[in-house]
Amino acid sequence: MDSMQASRLIDAAMGRIPCDMAVRNASVVDTFSRKVFRSDVYIIDGLIAGFGGERKALEEMDAGGRYMIPGFIDAHCHIESSHLSPSQFSDAVVPCGTTTVIADPHEILNVTGLDGMEYMLKASASIPLSVFFMFPSCVPATPFEHAGAVLEAKEIAEYIGNARILGLGEMMNYPGVASHDEAVMAKLEEAYRTGKKIDGHAPSILGMGLDAYAGAGITTDHECETPEELREKVRRGMYVMLRQGTACRNVLQLLPGVDEGNSSRILFCTDDRQPQTIVQEGHVNYGVSLAIQHGLDPLAAIAMATLNASVCYGLSDRGAIAPGRRADFFLASSISDGIRPEEVFILGRKAAEGGRILMKAPHTEPVGVSGRMDVKGFSKDKLSLRPGSDHVRVIDIIPGGVVTGKGEAWIRRSESGEWIHDENADILKLAVIERHHGTGNAAAALIRGYGMKHGAVATSIAHDSHNIIVIGDNDDDMAAAVGKLISIGGGITMFRDGEELGTHRLEIAGLMTDLPLQEVTSCLESMHMTAGKELGISKDIDPFMTLCFMALPVIPALKLTDCGLFDVESFSFTDIAIKE
Repeated sequence: MDSMQASRLIDAAMGRIPCDMAVRNASVVDTFSRKVFRSDVYIIDGLIAGFGGERKALEEMDAGGRYMIPGFIDAHCHIESSHLSPSQFSDAVVPCGTTTVIADPHEILNVTGLDGMEYMLKASASIPLSVFFMFPSCVPATPFEHAGAVLEAKEIAEYIGNARILGLGEMMNYPGVASHDEAVMAKLEEAYRTGKKIDGHAPSILGMGLDAYAGAGITTDHECETPEELREKVRRGMYVMLRQGTACRNVLQLLPGVDEGNSSRILFCTDDRQPQTIVQEGHVNYGVSLAIQHGLDPLAAIAMATLNASVCYGLSDRGAIAPGRRADFFLASSISDGIRPEEVFILGRKAAEGGRILMKAPHTEPVGVSGRMDVKGFSKDKLSLRPGSDHVRVIDIIPGGVVTGKGEAWIRRSESGEWIHDENADILKLAVIERHHGTGNAAAALIRGYGMKHGAVATSIAHDSHNIIVIGDNDDDMAAAVGKLISIGGGITMFRDGEELGTHRLEIAGLMTDLPLQEVTSCLESMHMTAGKELGISKDIDPFMTLCFMALPVIPALKLTDCGLFDVESFSFTDIAIKE
């Protein structure tokens, strides 16, 4: 706000000039005192001018006694996980009552480096949804794979002064913090120097380690696992996020740790929320509703999804219905059994109604971030797997999460030592192919629990470095699937007996598309049905999401990168063969 805008707001509040809008007969949710009061609410220049009184307004609407709730703030998300460009993401989540997100773009920066940061800033600059960013701290996540970029303190220094970049993104390198690693400390220094926030990522860190982590200035964590861990982190001054994503959901798990005394340090976030989940359940509103339905006071839940996030990140212009704050709000008939936004307003203008977007976001050309597919010398031979023993290590899929088990199995091999698929064993080949720098790197391993009978599935979404990952029972289909992704610039595809069964193209960095949410979900729903019907993949497994986490070498226990089979617990590469 500047002095001219403040002067107009003062005049409107005093009744000297007419307001732009009056919302009559609203049950206003006061997130400061966690109470509800009935009032007319006046708006001018997209800001709240005041309550009640004798003021004129150019436009009026009757809220009919409905609850007037501040727009929800997603405290931590990866827009890329929606498969949608920022403009399409805005169209998808605003009808759910989300009016602000704090995004960590480490997915696209792992592929495109600073070109991705430029694109995300530009593509989100003029859309209805307010998008703020945390600059990624871990690109790449580990040195044990090839990502599209390596971003150090000097790159952070170049961007962290931007007003829309609120700080340093999730610091996954807890060992680096605890040992005050030089490179890690240089990154933290940029946040210290600018007085900006540092997001955390430290599951199960307690005691002295947590003292060191919090003492280093890390303010938030979305990776809590138990109510006691939540309490311990709040006790050290941290904010803890209740996360309700697609794969990772901990709202109900952590809710017993939330009480009246610590609720001001609790936020809501979605982290990674897939497009089908947004369509089926909603966005932040789903996590808030779930908490309310399981006993959390509705006014506390709303404050956690609004005011708490605004305080945490210094967004003092939102998070409440109060004079001088942005008129970002929605109307809902009830708050006692969950939150269902009926009409959503951004800066006092109706943006969505009845679950439909009215204020569509403008498209931004994905300059510098499309066609990012530099694969050198790929052929079927790159998929060869000769373990050196019939007794092997196997990545065991654990349904419902991203953690994997350390499995063992006995397999068959050809005379040349090549792995032979056994139709009676649920063991498939997994391969990761480097796609960023034309290194020619490729690695293969074995995986159990995917349930596919015959064929191959490949995707260019493979957290966090996003190389191509492919799974199958035969090299011909696997090679065809990889070749398809190379030719279209990334996405998800399925093959069986040389036939393409379905493809979802992600033209933006191999991660996102500018197609609308409904088209994306329609394509993915069709591909999910095909995966079950034609490939025989178990209904207990999400065929695409499960696959995209099998290359993440920061989540236990065994993962595969383009450099080889990685034991996350020992933080080192390991041989597939088990020597007797």
